[in-house]
Amino acid sequence: MATRVFSDVELERLRGFPEINREELIRFFTLTPADEGFIDPGRGRSAKDRMGLAVQLCTLPWIGFVPDDVACAPRAAVDRLAERLRISAEELASYGARRRTRTDHLQEVARYLRWKSAKALELKQLVEFLLARAMEHDSPSLLFRLGCEHLISSRVIRPGVVKLLERVAWARAAAGRETYQRVAHLLNGQRTADLDSLLDHDPVIGSSRLHWLGTGATHDSASAVKDELDKLAYLRRLDAHTLDLSQLPAERRRFLAMVGRRLTPQSLDRREPQRRHPILLTVLAQSAADVLDDVVSLFDQAVSARESRARNKMKEALAARASAGENRQALLDVILPVLVDTSVEDEEVGALLRGTIGMERLRAALAQAAPRLPRDHGH
Repeated sequence: MATRVFSDVELERLRGFPEINREELIRFFTLTPADEGFIDPGRGRSAKDRMGLAVQLCTLPWIGFVPDDVACAPRAAVDRLAERLRISAEELASYGARRRTRTDHLQEVARYLRWKSAKALELKQLVEFLLARAMEHDSPSLLFRLGCEHLISSRVIRPGVVKLLERVAWARAAAGRETYQRVAHLLNGQRTADLDSLLDHDPVIGSSRLHWLGTGATHDSASAVKDELDKLAYLRRLDAHTLDLSQLPAERRRFLAMVGRRLTPQSLDRREPQRRHPILLTVLAQSAADVLDDVVSLFDQAVSARESRARNKMKEALAARASAGENRQALLDVILPVLVDTSVEDEEVGALLRGTIGMERLRAALAQAAPRLPRDHGH
């Protein structure tokens, strides 16, 4: 089970010392006078035992456990402790030849720092913590890290990697069972049949309904709006918009919906109903919200695009109208001087204008006459 989460290299790394940065070096590998009194040579300890004890004393609060090979502690940390204790750093190389020595020193360090071993009560609390986190996050590596942080905050010595991973695996499985129990009241016979039908190939749409619901529109045309409205109508027929999944944490709902969108219908169909139906239920509920948002967004985009095209068309029409008006204005500039000239007899006005302007131009101007625009300029 452990190797399915971490590789052999990663497992070995988790069992040993990590790299240390400057902040951690100062924070965890700075001895107080009380610490030095705990390591005092007056207790009859050799130089190598004092060095080993100091490394364990600083390592436990840093990573929550002490690796078996204490001598492999980061060189910068060992040098810092050696300088403080005025002992050669090379003394650590021969520390812990007897396993009992390392164990006894770790127990002394735990008592001094008021840390506890991971016994039945502490492991039960760890499992409860992991179950609560597994309802929000399903990543085993993340749960492993959160479990380590919980143990450090509780001052509990971290158990072995495999033992901790076993608790992580149990929490993930328990989270799956808990998820099903919380939504079981929504899974009546008709709804489970509707959920399973999402995985069937529909010849009308050319794919499964699950894939269809997860495929968004690629443009904002009227046909795209209609396609999304078809999805919305389908979801409304299944009462997807009425599903209340508030019993599940928001992170759990997002995770299950993501799984449902990522897996193929065939993969989901092979899962047992207790795992498959909660996934499909969250996909259905999430689709009801997403498709409605898409419909509103697409409709807004389509209307905005239509309005933009109409505005451009109006500008072009007004420009053409203005161009035609220029010709009529030029004609009016010729007509008005004749009309206001009182020396020209009324009976001569028509003949003069027709002769000056020409009937062809007058007929063309009359043919270009357009109806008056409304107040909004025809928008």
